[in-house]
Amino acid sequence: MTTLDLPPVAASGPAAGPEPAATAELRPEKKVRLGGVTSEDVFTVAGALAGSLGLNWLLYERVLPFSGASGFLLCWYALFLAGYFALGRLQWGPLMVRERLVSVVAWSAGILVVALIADQIGFVTSKGMDAARHLNFFTESMERTGPLSPIDSGGALGAIVGSLEQLGLATLFAVPLGIAAAVFMSEVGGRMARPVRTLVEAMTALPSIVAGLFVFGIVIITFGFEKSGFAASLALTVMMMPIVTRAAEVVIRLVPGTLREASYALGGSQWRTVWNVVLPTARPGLMTAVVLGMARGVGETSPVLLTAGFTSQFNGNPFAEHQVSLPLYIWNYVKQPYDGMIARGFAAGLTLMVVVLILFVTARVLGGRQPGRLTRAQKRRLDRDARRPETAAAAASRPSAIQPKKQ
Repeated sequence: MTTLDLPPVAASGPAAGPEPAATAELRPEKKVRLGGVTSEDVFTVAGALAGSLGLNWLLYERVLPFSGASGFLLCWYALFLAGYFALGRLQWGPLMVRERLVSVVAWSAGILVVALIADQIGFVTSKGMDAARHLNFFTESMERTGPLSPIDSGGALGAIVGSLEQLGLATLFAVPLGIAAAVFMSEVGGRMARPVRTLVEAMTALPSIVAGLFVFGIVIITFGFEKSGFAASLALTVMMMPIVTRAAEVVIRLVPGTLREASYALGGSQWRTVWNVVLPTARPGLMTAVVLGMARGVGETSPVLLTAGFTSQFNGNPFAEHQVSLPLYIWNYVKQPYDGMIARGFAAGLTLMVVVLILFVTARVLGGRQPGRLTRAQKRRLDRDARRPETAAAAASRPSAIQPKKQ
């Protein structure tokens, strides 16, 4: 039998000798905590901002022949990052400095995006509030309003109704087609899946004016239909469908394959698996895909200009005569040299942003709940059923699963 020569084990207890020198020199590891904000971070960022601002002003105003606000801000940001890195090296190790420098870059990028969005919203609001604060802007059309009419006459009711009708028809056409194409590419497959995916990817980068020209040439010129909101909705469908298809395909592919296998194991067909398992699981992502497509279509101007025409009269029928929309309303009135018309155009832009915000909130409310989670109404109904007397009596009459032990 083979034996292993092992070193003798030191005896435990007070009789054991002193620890070796190598063991005595071992110290506990110092953990590095990543994340969080401390006073050192705040003072370091403030010092880097102040120092880089002073150095940048000195270079721009006294040393270098540079000028311009954009260049000043870019140089200030570059000097700020360099100063923050230098101050960080005086306090922390290389790993901590790199981690916090990346955090500062990410935070600054997020603040920049929020600032740009706030600046756009504030600019449009300040320009269009003169017209939007009057109720007639939402209850009247421009049928009896001229260029020099007061701001309390006329409005964008026809454009609001036209945009909602055209977007609703385009969504009705694009969403079923887009989701069906996504299901075909991700669930069915086959030889035609690759050509369909290539075509959808090519349509994603299709210029909007080309979609308008396509519908104008096929629907209006070839088949003889007049310019209307329905023709505009067809052009918007061409723009929305590839967006919905690509986003829906990505979401459907994220559904775990084990859910499909469980459905097949229970005897479900492919159609029932897709309808009852895959699509409900991917519902939040599908709602996001729909919102992305609607956001793409609601702001398009060139396809609507070619297919819907323009009118100052109110037209609530999208299948007959010209119909104006909010993007076309903005394009027509902002370029005019009259302050009242420009204010109405910016007020329409503010209305368009509110419409998009409502669409996003609605999509989040409808698709934000994860699959399998109960709604508040369902939870209240279950609690109400549990508190009923007959339910409580039935529960009390059942034998207990755990019997007390006999002594």
